[in-house]
Amino acid sequence: MAGRIMLVSAFRIINFSLFIQTLLVPRLLKHMSMASMLHLFLVLGSLMAASAGNFYKDFDITWGDGRAKMLNNGDLLTLSLDKASGSGFQSKNEYLYGKIDMQLKLVPGNSAGTVTAYYLKSPGSTWDEIDFEFLGNSSGDPYTLHTNVFTNGKGDREQQFHLWFDPTADFHTYSILWNPQRIIFSVDGTPIREFKNSESIGVPFPKNQPMRIYSSLWNADDWATRGGLVKTDWTHAPFTASYRNFNAEACVWSNGKSSCASNSASSTSSNGAWFSQELDSTNQNRLKWVQKNYMIYNYCTDTKRFPQGLPAECRIS
Repeated sequence: MAGRIMLVSAFRIINFSLFIQTLLVPRLLKHMSMASMLHLFLVLGSLMAASAGNFYKDFDITWGDGRAKMLNNGDLLTLSLDKASGSGFQSKNEYLYGKIDMQLKLVPGNSAGTVTAYYLKSPGSTWDEIDFEFLGNSSGDPYTLHTNVFTNGKGDREQQFHLWFDPTADFHTYSILWNPQRIIFSVDGTPIREFKNSESIGVPFPKNQPMRIYSSLWNADDWATRGGLVKTDWTHAPFTASYRNFNAEACVWSNGKSSCASNSASSTSSNGAWFSQELDSTNQNRLKWVQKNYMIYNYCTDTKRFPQGLPAECRIS
């Protein structure tokens, strides 16, 4: 009986979702302003959940002496931080291009001084890296979402944002789309940043080094909150961040070979739509809206930092 009720409930949820997508949304869009449409897409995006992976199958806990835990048969992973140590994990697989989704619920309350990092990174001294970092703050103040892209060991491509929701109240999906043409950072399906392949004008792009997924929770009160002015309040420890619903549509790199048919840009049909995905006009508008309203730092406009001229990728449209 219980199974039948669950099945009926599942069908109701699916049917409700289809109703929203096929009937309700098109009717609403006819009567909405652009700003209202963008708000609607943000709300709908927050309701989307990635298909769930299993942390036992996909990840290894790498440090923390018991502070990282896989729970609920591998459906949930938590990291914790106290005065003695933080904790972290990494993917079993390496990837060379992919669409990576993870749902996170960040440290609640006074998280000043803490950093929750979720990123792709290759090994070595000339590494490539694609970063999400969540910089904690005092109670009532917003988190800072810090993004960066490293190529051959060089970063300095920071963009920072506040979020349009409380990232500690519930799980939200943070995604990295990495294909030969671009890197897109998204939150609940809403793009917040695009880093295009600009090798044609001499800008390096991460394309040759397979990367693992890493995440960690650690103390960085020497810089994380207001440049280090606000220190970690250890009376609130342990601090805990939670993870679920990992999903990867990606080229897995193993024994020097990719699981994808080819890593060339012409291989979309065999590798999946994500391999050549770009922002359509709707998502370009959503990106502009987020950057206008929620971006708080952009290296591409920091002329004081680059007195000899902005980086080349910042000077193209």
